[in-house]
Amino acid sequence: MAKGEGAEQYAATLLSVKPINTDIKKEKQNERRNRLSVCSKLCYAIGGAPYQITGSALGFFLQIYLLDVAQLDPFYASVILFVGRAWDAVTDPTVGFLVSRSRWTSIGRMMPWILISTPFAVLTYFLIWYVPPFEHGKVIWYLVFYCLFQSMQTCFHVPYSALTMFISTEQKERDSATAYRMMVEVLGTVLGTAIQGQIVGGATSACPSETDISDTTNSTNINISRVSLDDTKHAYMFASGVICAIYILCAAVLFLGVKEQKETGRKKSAPLSFSQGLWLVMSHGPYIKLVTSFLFTSLAFMLLEGNFALFITYALGHRNDFQNILLVIMLSGTLTIPCWQWFLTRFGKKTAVYIGNSWAVPFMILIVSVKSNLTISYLVSVAAGVSVAASFLLPWSMLPDVVDDFKIKNPDVHGHEALFYSFYVFFLKFASGVSLGISTLSLKFAGYVTGGCTQPESVSSTLKVLVSPVPVAFIALGLLIFRTYPIDEETRQCNRKLLQEILDSEADSESESSALGSTV
Repeated sequence: MAKGEGAEQYAATLLSVKPINTDIKKEKQNERRNRLSVCSKLCYAIGGAPYQITGSALGFFLQIYLLDVAQLDPFYASVILFVGRAWDAVTDPTVGFLVSRSRWTSIGRMMPWILISTPFAVLTYFLIWYVPPFEHGKVIWYLVFYCLFQSMQTCFHVPYSALTMFISTEQKERDSATAYRMMVEVLGTVLGTAIQGQIVGGATSACPSETDISDTTNSTNINISRVSLDDTKHAYMFASGVICAIYILCAAVLFLGVKEQKETGRKKSAPLSFSQGLWLVMSHGPYIKLVTSFLFTSLAFMLLEGNFALFITYALGHRNDFQNILLVIMLSGTLTIPCWQWFLTRFGKKTAVYIGNSWAVPFMILIVSVKSNLTISYLVSVAAGVSVAASFLLPWSMLPDVVDDFKIKNPDVHGHEALFYSFYVFFLKFASGVSLGISTLSLKFAGYVTGGCTQPESVSSTLKVLVSPVPVAFIALGLLIFRTYPIDEETRQCNRKLLQEILDSEADSESESSALGSTV
C-alpha cells in the first residue's frame, strides 16, 4: 500500500512539474520564433528609404523649384503645395481602410500594395521635376502629377508602416526594427538632400554681380539667365532619375528580404466599416493625445524644412552653400539616431520626447538673432540635426505602443493596425499642406520676386518668422499636449505582458483545437 501511494505521489509530482517545464519551453520557442535577424531588420529598414528620399527632396527643394525654375507665381505655387498635400492627406485614411480590408495572399497582405504602387510612384515622381514646353498648362501639370505621386507613395508607405506589426509579435523586436528603420530613413533624407542638393547646386551658377550687370547689355544678361536655367532644369531631371532608380532598388530589397507573418493564432472578427474604424481610432484617448502632440512638433520641423532653402539663400545670403548646409543637418541627424535609441531605452520615451524636441529651440532663435555668418550657420545646422533625428525616431517608435494599448482594451477587434498609421500620416500631411500653402502665400504678400537674384527686405523678414518664432511656438504647444499622454514605461511594460498572455492563450486554444480535430 505504501509502495502504491509513493508511486501515485511521484506521478502527481511529475504532472505538476511538466506544465511548468512545458510553459518555459514554449516561451523560449516563441522568443526564438519571433526573433528577427539583423539581415531581416536591415531589409525592412531599407524599405523606408524611398519615402524619406523623395520626401526630403520635395520638402527642401519643391518650393524653390516651382518659384525659381518652373517660374510659377507664388500664389499658384502655394495652391499646388497645399492641394497636393491635402489630397495626399485624404488618400492616407482611404488607403489605410482598404489595406485593413485586404485579403491575405501568397506574399502577404501588405506586400502586394508595395509592389504594385512602386512603378507608378517612380514615373509620377520623375514627371514632377520636368518643366513642360508650354506655359498655360504648367499649373495643371504640376498639380496632377504631384497629386498622383502622393497617392502612389501613400499606397507604398501606409502598408509599409503597418508592416511593423507583422514582422514580429515581440515588442522588443519591433522596437529594434523601428530603430534600424529610423537610421536608414534618416540616411534616406541625407541621400535625398545630397543627390538633389549637390547635383542641382553644382549646375546652378551664381547670380551676376553688380559689376557684371553694369558691364554687359541687357540681352547678354538674358542669355546668361536662360543658359543657367536650362542647366538647372536638366540637373533637376537627372537628380530625379537617380532617386527613381534608388526607389526601385529599395522596394526590391524589402520584398526579397522581409517575410510578412500571418496572424494564425488570432481570432477573426467581422470587417470594420470605414466609419466604425474611424470612430474606434479617434475615440482611443492615448492615440489622440500622441498624434495631436506630434502634429504640432512635426509641423514646426516641416515649416523649417519647407522654408530653410529659401531662408539660407535670401535671408542669410548663402546662395552657393545652401545645399551643403542642408546636408550637414541630415548628416548630424543620422549620426545621432543611435544615441537617441540608447537614450529612450535608458530613460524612457517620454523623457526623450521632451529633450529631443526642445533641443532645437535655442538654435532656432540663434539663427535669426545673430548677423549672417557662414560658420554659425553650419554650427546651428549640426545642432538642429540632433532634434531632427529625435523627430524622426520617436513618433514611429511610440505608435506601436498605442496600437498595443488598443489591442488590450479592444481584444475582439482585429485588422485595425493600418488605420492607426494612416490616420497619423493623414493629420501630419494635411497640416504640412496647410503650412506650406500659407508660408508660400505669405511670401507672395511679402513681395517675392520669381526668379530674382535678390529679394525685398520684407521677404527676408517673413522667412525669419517662418523658421524661428512660429516653429518654436508649435514645439511648445506640442510638448504641453504631450504632458497628458498616459502611456509611460510602466504602462508599456504591463501592456506588453498582457498582450503576450493573450497571444499565448489564443495559440494554446488553436493547438488544442487542432489536436482535438486530429483525434476525432
